[in-house]
Order: sequence, then C-alpha cells, then structure tokens
Amino acid sequence: MQNVPIFAFSAFSGTGKTTVIEKLVSAFTAEGYAVAVIKHDGHDFVIDRQGKDSYRFTSAGAVVSLISSKSKTAIIESRELELTHLINKINDVDLILVEGYKNASLPRIGIARKACGKGFTDTIDKYIAIMSDYEDVDTEIPHFNIDDIEGLKSFIMKNMNDFTHFNDEGRAKMVDVGEKPETHRCAVAGARVFVSPETYALIKNGGMKKGDVLTVAQIAGIMGAKKTAELVPMCHNVFIEGVNMKLSLDKELCCVDIRAEVNCDGKTGIEMEALTAVSVAALTVYDMCKAVQKDIVIGDIRLLSKSGGVHGDFVRKED
Repeated sequence: MQNVPIFAFSAFSGTGKTTVIEKLVSAFTAEGYAVAVIKHDGHDFVIDRQGKDSYRFTSAGAVVSLISSKSKTAIIESRELELTHLINKINDVDLILVEGYKNASLPRIGIARKACGKGFTDTIDKYIAIMSDYEDVDTEIPHFNIDDIEGLKSFIMKNMNDFTHFNDEGRAKMVDVGEKPETHRCAVAGARVFVSPETYALIKNGGMKKGDVLTVAQIAGIMGAKKTAELVPMCHNVFIEGVNMKLSLDKELCCVDIRAEVNCDGKTGIEMEALTAVSVAALTVYDMCKAVQKDIVIGDIRLLSKSGGVHGDFVRKED
C-alpha cells in the first residue's frame, strides 16, 4: 500500500454522504488524482449474479474468487475483512475516501442535512470538518455548506499531508512534520477526581499519610507533560516552553479539579501534552488517596482550548 492520505465520512442514512463522495471523486479525478473509495455496508450486498463463472466458483466454496480483464479487475471474498486489510489491497492511488467505519481511528468529516432530521452521528468535536445546511452550528472547525464540494475539496487538498498516517506496509507511522511552519501553540486541558466527603476533608486538611496531595499531583502533572512522547505512540517530541498546573478543590462537586496549560513554539500541536498532564495528575491523586477510598472516580478528562497550527483555534463551551 502507498503512503496516502485517508479521509472518512460519517452521516445517518439518507443524508447524502454517498453523493458527496461521488462528487468529490469526480472533482479530484478532474484534477488528475487517482482516488480509491472504501464503503462499509451494514447489511449484506450482492456484487455477483447467478450463472456467472465467478458466482459458480464462490458457490462451490471458493473463499476468494478473482476475475480480471483488460479494463477492470474484481476480487470477491466470502468473508469480512478489517479496514486495514482493505487499505493494504489498494495500490497506486493518491487519496482514499472511506464511507462508514464509524469506529475506525481516521480523520473524519461529518455530514448532516435538515431534511434527514437527525443531525450529526457524533459530537462535532470528533470531526476535522463538517458539511451541512444548518446555519446556526456553533463550532470552530471548518463548516462547509452541503453543496460546497469545491470548498471541501480545497480543504482536503490543503490537509492531505497532515493525514498520512500509514507507511508503505499499511502500518501506523509518525507523521513527518518537517515541512510545517513553526507557530506558537497553547493547549489547556482539564480533569476531575471525584471523592467522598471524608476523603475531600483529608485532602483539604492535609491528613493524607502520603503527604500534600495537591502539591505532589501538581509535580506529577508537569512530569507527565514532559514524558508524553514516551507514553503515546506516534506523538512527536515537543520542546515544551511552559507547563502551568492548577489543582483546586470543588466543594459542590466534591472533587479535585485539575487544569493544565502547556505552551510551545513548534510544528505540531501541544494538546496531548496538556491531556497527559491532567491524566497523570489525576492518577497521582488516586494513588495518594486509595488507602482511604477505593471507589474514587477519575473523569471529565477533556481538551478545554487550543491555539496555533493550521487547523485554527478551539474553545470548549462548558456549562
């Protein structure tokens, strides 16, 4: 398989994602690109018909039946294949578009149409871009009109190099960011550790035998940010310029509220460092309190904001 960018599309049935992909294929083909499309069908489908030789071979029990002519080749496999297996079968293309496979870890474009009446299949922050005929969508990610195929094509062309995550063997790789410009980047992440009133009081009054919970967790969070590239596969080493950890007690929620702000001047984002910082800090709170409470809950780990980079800024809106 080639080292090619892959973009997936998600939408409810009847929204028109197949039409969008069809128009994109035509637009990219007109520009000289070779495009492959992979579609997931949630039901069964028929691609062969009774009486044809390939049908006879499959009916006889052949797991794989292949037929080829001067103009086309077809492979019929009587089994379901993983997405990575399908990607590995594709050669000599410039771009792969995927319809469906909603659980696959791929850069995903969400599509919604008023007439469908169902909105998007996931929360908007899970997409790299969206297409819809809704005018009141509150989001920082690129939003294209449902008919703006040219705009979406330009967006994909601009970001093709950012979403090339497979090597020549079809396995995951670290993306080369050498050609990307350096920009100032900042990311803020949050997490909460929910405890019992008794544990809350011990943390507040310094009664934990292991020491000052908030101070130790603060240090652990900073160390976690610095170790991110060693913990998260495919994550780049980033020269961190600053980590600001803030841990506070929230009496109403009976929790430790954790915030991390991480800054750098670099070619790739700093979000993972901020998320790792709050995660490690939360684990440290748990470790220091587990002797008195086993059912502590770590939750609400989330990116609160980011700035810098070609994908623009993001600010989470919270209640």
